[in-house]
Amino acid sequence: MPLTDEELACLLNEAVERYENTNFIAEDPICVPHSFTQKQDIEISGFFASILAWGNRTTIIKKTQELMRLMGNAPHDFVLHHTNQDLKSLLDFKHRTFQATDLLYFVDFLKRHYTVSDSLETAFTQDLPALAPHVGKGLEGFEQYFSSATYFPARTRKHISTPARNSACKRLNMFLRWMVRPADKGVDFGIWQTIRPAQLVCPCDVHVGKVAKKLELIKREPNDWKTALELTEKLRQFDAQDPVKYDFALFGMGRYEL
Repeated sequence: MPLTDEELACLLNEAVERYENTNFIAEDPICVPHSFTQKQDIEISGFFASILAWGNRTTIIKKTQELMRLMGNAPHDFVLHHTNQDLKSLLDFKHRTFQATDLLYFVDFLKRHYTVSDSLETAFTQDLPALAPHVGKGLEGFEQYFSSATYFPARTRKHISTPARNSACKRLNMFLRWMVRPADKGVDFGIWQTIRPAQLVCPCDVHVGKVAKKLELIKREPNDWKTALELTEKLRQFDAQDPVKYDFALFGMGRYEL
C-alpha cells in the first residue's frame, strides 16, 4: 500500500536529519569546495567538482583535487592570471570524456566571466526572472552564455546540460544546491543570495531516481528535465521553501538503505 503524504513527509524528514550533516562531506564531491574559504575559490572548485561528477565518487574527488593542485590550489587566481605556460600543465588532465580541450575552454570561460563579475552566480541569474518558479530559465541562459564564444569547441557542449534539450541537469542542479542552500547544517554553502532555495530543482541521479520511484514520488520513467520537475513539485508539498533539502534523504536512502 502506498504511503500517505503525511507518512512520506515523516520518512523523508527523518532521513534528512540522518544525512544532512558534516559526516556526509568526506565521501562526497562537495568536500572539494569545502577545502577553500574564499567565495570565488569555492565557486570554481565546486563548479568543477559538479561538472566532473559522474562515475565513482572516490575517483571524482581524486580527479577534482588533482585539477585544483594543477591550479596551485588557488583556482580563482589561476583563472584570472594564468600564463600560457600554466595552461600547458593542464594538457594531460582528463576524466572520462572530459579532456584538455574541454578544460582549456572552461578556464577561458571562467576568466572572461570573472573579469567582469565577482561571482559565478550572475552567470546563472542573468536570464532568470526574479519570480520564476524554478531555475530552468537560468540554466538555459547559462548554457547559452557558456557556449557563446565563436571558438567554442563542439565537443564541449555535452559537458554543460540544459533544460532546452530536456536534460535532467543533475550536475548543475547539484552545484546550485551547494551554492544556494543555507549553510546551517555545515554541508551546503549558502553563499548565493539572488537564487532562492525554493527555486532549486532536485538533482536526479540513479540513487535519487530509484528511491523516488519506489516511494511513488514520481511516475515518469525517463531521467530527464520533466521528471526532475515532477519530483521537485512533489517535494514542495513537504517543504515549499526548501524542497531540495530532500536530496539528502533520497540520495542517502538510495545509497545506503535500499
